[in-house]
Amino acid sequence: MSGIARYETFTTAEISSGKIEEVVALHAGDAPFVWAQRDAAVRAPHFKIKDLAKLDERVEAHIDGLRVGGDTGWEIVKTALEEGKPGMVFAAAVLAFEGGEAAKVQVVLDVGTATPATARALVSALGWLDAEVASPHIRALLNASEPVLRRVGIAAAAAHRLYPRADILQAAFASDDPLLKARTFRAVGELGLVGLQQTVRANLRSEDPLCRFWAGWSTTLLTEHEAAVACLQNIAEGGGPFSERAAQMAMRRLAPNDAKAWLKKLVKDLGQKRIAVIAAGAFADPEVVPFLIDQMKVPKLARVAGESFSLISGADIAYEDLDGEPPEDVEVAPPETPEAEAALEADLSLPWPDPVLVQKWWNTRQGNFAKGTRYLLGQPITPESLRLALKNGYQRQRAAAALELAILKPGRPLFEVRAPGFRQQQLL
Repeated sequence: MSGIARYETFTTAEISSGKIEEVVALHAGDAPFVWAQRDAAVRAPHFKIKDLAKLDERVEAHIDGLRVGGDTGWEIVKTALEEGKPGMVFAAAVLAFEGGEAAKVQVVLDVGTATPATARALVSALGWLDAEVASPHIRALLNASEPVLRRVGIAAAAAHRLYPRADILQAAFASDDPLLKARTFRAVGELGLVGLQQTVRANLRSEDPLCRFWAGWSTTLLTEHEAAVACLQNIAEGGGPFSERAAQMAMRRLAPNDAKAWLKKLVKDLGQKRIAVIAAGAFADPEVVPFLIDQMKVPKLARVAGESFSLISGADIAYEDLDGEPPEDVEVAPPETPEAEAALEADLSLPWPDPVLVQKWWNTRQGNFAKGTRYLLGQPITPESLRLALKNGYQRQRAAAALELAILKPGRPLFEVRAPGFRQQQLL
């Protein structure tokens, strides 16, 4: 793989003494664990691109150890695949897709399509590879008859910013498989396919919640269509698994007065304070800062309020010593969905803001911010400031910058902040 140095894993003495199997087994055991760390890191609020690149070097080191192990490496990985762990699917898929042997590819496809989690690991493996290596496999998946294989192909094509043929997309739109349809709706937004937004928009009232969300998300990313924004608002108000992402996207398209009215509705009428706090960060107007600082006094909202404040102001709460000790006896409701569990885990990595210190910080700097202007990381939102945020921000801030940049430049693909760190660094 370009961009990362290969690691010489075995010496001649080790090979001749039979240590190769032992060393390869160590790589096979560690590769899934490190990949799981990187899978969480791409959505983490405390990882920057340089941190992701370092973690990716560790992933590549273990994959390279398996490569050098040759047939021994593959057999060990193949045996471990029986456990069906996503991290092992990732490692095995990288080896199989790189090697191009049909039998090995079929093995990883059989295991990797068993669950949504393992299918995501397949996509991650294809995204890990250079585009010229991944492309033939992606084309084969796009032309497969099974919906799950086409879904993996659509997701991998979007990860590499490759454009599937129109007939492939149309067939996916017409599929009876809701997961395939939803993933294709999502890809339309990720790839900036403005010409297809009308087809996607026709699914804003889909009975399937996943299809409805991604139809609304992509349409809103590509256009200012009122029905799509309203669709996302309804999803956000419902408090389901997509509510936070729906609120963030809807808020980026609402007119300022409509945005402020909706924030009031979320807080006063619906009691959705967490959604309101997250939406306020996406609103990006400094007018919401007093509200965010006030929510820092509420333990279950403090950290996410601090994150929204940082997204607007650019303050690094931990680095600038604006944090304090966590309050005692914080009650956290158990997550009801995998998405809610992921959000809770991400919150645990956020600092606890001290509202008094944050207020003092803001008092000395609020004169640099104009109400009615949208900010990201302390800078008015422009293509230049967003590109700077992609270079220097934390992962969730970078994801926000990517969305804002796509909205400013409709028809351009969404920047992939989950791609291998070294590849992102080259692009930036």
